[in-house]
Amino acid sequence: MEKNIHLLATELSLKPSQVQCVVDLLADGSTIPFIARYRKELTGSLDEVVLASIRDRHEQLVVLDKRKEAILKSIEKQGRLTPELKKAIGAVLTLADLEDIYLPYKPKRKTRATMAKEKGLEPLALSIFEQDNIDLEKVAASFINIGKGVTTREEALDGARDIIAEWVSENQEARKAIRELFWKDGTIASKVVKSKAETEEAQKFKDYFEWKEPLKKTPSHRMLAMRRAENEGFISLDISPNEDMAVQTLEHQFVKSSRPAGEQVKLAVKDSYKRLLKPSLESEVRTATKIKADEEAIKVFSSNLKELLLTSPLGQKRVLALDPGFRTGTKLVCLGEQGELLFNTIIYPNEPQRETAKSAKIVAGLCDKFKIDAIAIGNGTASRETEAFVTAIGLPKEIIVVMVNESGASIYSASDVAREEFPDQDITVRGAVSIGRRLTDPLAELVKIDAKSIGVGQYQHDVDQPKLKAGLDDVVMNCVNSVGVEVNTASKELLSYVSGLGPQLAKSIVDYRNQHGAFRDRNALRKVSGLGDKAFEQCAGFLRIRDSKNPLDRSAVHPESYSVVEKFAEDLGCSIADLMANAQYRTALDLRKYVSDKVGLPTLTDIVAELEKPGRDPREKFEVFSFEEGIYEIKDLKVGMVLPGIVTNVTNFGAFVDIGVHQDGLVHISHLSDKFIKDPHQVIAVQQKVRVAVMEVDVARKRIALSMKSDPFDGGGKPKEKDESVGNQKTTQKEKFRGKILMKKESMEDALVLLKEKFKK
Repeated sequence: MEKNIHLLATELSLKPSQVQCVVDLLADGSTIPFIARYRKELTGSLDEVVLASIRDRHEQLVVLDKRKEAILKSIEKQGRLTPELKKAIGAVLTLADLEDIYLPYKPKRKTRATMAKEKGLEPLALSIFEQDNIDLEKVAASFINIGKGVTTREEALDGARDIIAEWVSENQEARKAIRELFWKDGTIASKVVKSKAETEEAQKFKDYFEWKEPLKKTPSHRMLAMRRAENEGFISLDISPNEDMAVQTLEHQFVKSSRPAGEQVKLAVKDSYKRLLKPSLESEVRTATKIKADEEAIKVFSSNLKELLLTSPLGQKRVLALDPGFRTGTKLVCLGEQGELLFNTIIYPNEPQRETAKSAKIVAGLCDKFKIDAIAIGNGTASRETEAFVTAIGLPKEIIVVMVNESGASIYSASDVAREEFPDQDITVRGAVSIGRRLTDPLAELVKIDAKSIGVGQYQHDVDQPKLKAGLDDVVMNCVNSVGVEVNTASKELLSYVSGLGPQLAKSIVDYRNQHGAFRDRNALRKVSGLGDKAFEQCAGFLRIRDSKNPLDRSAVHPESYSVVEKFAEDLGCSIADLMANAQYRTALDLRKYVSDKVGLPTLTDIVAELEKPGRDPREKFEVFSFEEGIYEIKDLKVGMVLPGIVTNVTNFGAFVDIGVHQDGLVHISHLSDKFIKDPHQVIAVQQKVRVAVMEVDVARKRIALSMKSDPFDGGGKPKEKDESVGNQKTTQKEKFRGKILMKKESMEDALVLLKEKFKK
């Protein structure tokens, strides 16, 4: 255990005491959000990312230790465990190296080598392997044993080479050398399965019908794409280094003579590589690259999900939400300030019914009746047409109109959660409600949906599903706890992500609330069945009670620190409310006077910051966004247009942007910035508002190429000097961006040809 602590500290550049503290807190049932927020003195103010790294790596080391124990028992049972071997096993840091050591001792099924040993050929193999100057023909002939199935010298030599080949494949140094060769010089190559090459399903993988590239340069998204194509039977994959180089590496280690015995070892080495080492290490590398690709995909998904969950909320407003449609009409719901359903109906403002006047009268009447503050329109089918209809009604300017990403709303509307919330409504009403609530509080609504259904990942269905779920759960929990939860209005789904709760306690809180009414203060949470001292410690600081008599219950100050705040107020001769309202009181505090063995400066600083803005929401202020008027379908797009858009997904190869034409466009990584970037997340994020130039439009294939560069049509493909009009690439492109594109003298078609050539290179 102590060895693992020191190893972790070295790997993460931390003090052993920090790592030990985190491991102990986690073992005691503390959550990462709780440790990060309320145990800064103990951890040295480590954030959620570092805490998760300690947790995950410690779990890996625990698994490694358990495997070591099992291997030691296995070898000891065989009577082959030496002090040197035990020491070597104890010093191993990776599972791959551990399995290499264990391989010669691992119980085997029948192999060609074991069968050769059963025929008594191991002494011959040893004699050959020494590569002395022996009479090979004579020695081999002495092992002919018809009773054991060795009838000729050739059979004896074949069996001996099988044994040598297995020795070579089980040699730790040999495996390490070939493993390094795989990673350093290996290539991944794909070939199409000819019988399926012309099928429609295979065409989405056409790029990989004949593909070859260095393994170390293969990005994670391409690895996952090729693996999916192979799993679906459209291509075959081969991962390997140059065969001659691999064989020469082994020969250098094992072939010590040019004598006949040495030639036999040479043959065995080549057989060992092709028949044993290459398949074994290719399988290992496939597993390792899959794990690496999964980790990268989960990292991308997690980053996108965090941005989406922390999307700016409109807040507690009355909303009229529309789920647009053509033939089946547009579903309409009116929601109160708490998101409660007040009214629902269907209107038909679009084709084929086109009851525009009647629909407009209904919308205007409902806006007046329910004092509507905002109109939310789902961004699916007929969304832009519905938006045009709403803006033409002539509603009061105070009513804002917002397009809302409805991805996953259909999943919610058919879920048990939705049925429980609205047992008397059909899925169309539930879907419209979800759209409206996403505007007022995206986080509270999105936690009700399986994160995989939100559509902000890459190849999420191809990655390790338990790891994906664990990673996304971490993100959701961190987001929920960073924002805080109003305990008297939150759904049990939202409460379940609060530190220390989970689904069962969340349900118990809602049940208690329904039976006894709103919680009057945080301490009342202790009355909830099953919510003991540990759960209270973990959750209390993240739960808000807006109407509590104690103003601290509305803040992120933990109840364990209330006495500290009371001491502040007592020393200053004011009330806690005064302390929170008046900055002069807070600036008069000398925090060093309040440092104790339980409370340090990091916590005291956090408390004062929280008193300044109690229960502050870390999400950015809501801003209204609108798509370009008159651009409703992909056929409306023209090369050179510069349009406003919202980022819907960020991947390793670029970002997808909704520009209001029912088909997201792709900003390739090479067009995200004037500067070269490796990671798109450096310059762009989900839900970010951007301006993009239309580079190419393929109506038939529904593909749109976009750019965020200041001069995307630069024929040479090289970015010019940075133009001040571009500003911060992570915010928006300036209007000068539009002028530079439209004033281009060259033919846009020529520019596209040059762009295609650039991508080929």
